[in-house]
Amino acid sequence: MADQSAFEVVRELYEQNTPRAHTFRYALLAFDLITILFVIATSFTPRGIFVEVADTIIGVIILTDFVARLVLARKRLRSMLHIGTLADIVAIISFLAPVAGEGLGFLRILRTMRLLYTYQVLARLKSDFTIVRRHGDVLVAVVNLGVFIFVMTGLVYETQYRSNPDIGNYADALYFTVTALTTTGFGDITLPGTTGRLISVAIMIVGVTLFLRLAQVLLRPEKVTYECPTCGLTRHDPDAVHCKHCGETLHIKTEGAT
Repeated sequence: MADQSAFEVVRELYEQNTPRAHTFRYALLAFDLITILFVIATSFTPRGIFVEVADTIIGVIILTDFVARLVLARKRLRSMLHIGTLADIVAIISFLAPVAGEGLGFLRILRTMRLLYTYQVLARLKSDFTIVRRHGDVLVAVVNLGVFIFVMTGLVYETQYRSNPDIGNYADALYFTVTALTTTGFGDITLPGTTGRLISVAIMIVGVTLFLRLAQVLLRPEKVTYECPTCGLTRHDPDAVHCKHCGETLHIKTEGAT
């Protein structure tokens, strides 16, 4: 370990299959979750020196992570255009910009997009936890819906809290987002103006689509992922012996009787 260069250590942490790398990636996931909670919590408080310092520290950590992954990338231009990378750039600017006196508020919430695209977290979780392995599609659908709710709530909060007396904090914005997404429409909170109506329409259309996707995943029969060597069908019944599409004998690994 002492003979490893800094570059080799970074490559191990981000790309290799070692206990230290796994621990590091889980730490990054924990950091992302803490960052999200920090963004939500600070929407209830005035922006004091503590928040400014915390913003700067978080921004520097994200920037360091961003640079490390960019250095390791084999196709850097393609990596730069990845949605997760673009979300990182926005997050870096939004956390560090207050140092220059700028307020980019809700853009910090785009950090949630990192949960979908980085650290190979889902693959590792599937390897470590049986419940994730069995319900990976459900987890992805839940995370997609959750990220959308957080992003839209941040957008509602930032565009409304100065002018809309009904949106005083992040909880108010979250309440409106959820009621709009579920088309409940109590009417106690509304977004006035053309911008507000467009945001409401986007929440309803995209949010309902993601919600229906989650319902579809939850209600469909349980399947396992195993690619048929003959026809390529990847979804099969857990106890399948033959592929329903072509009849090929399958060798799906099972965990035995419980």
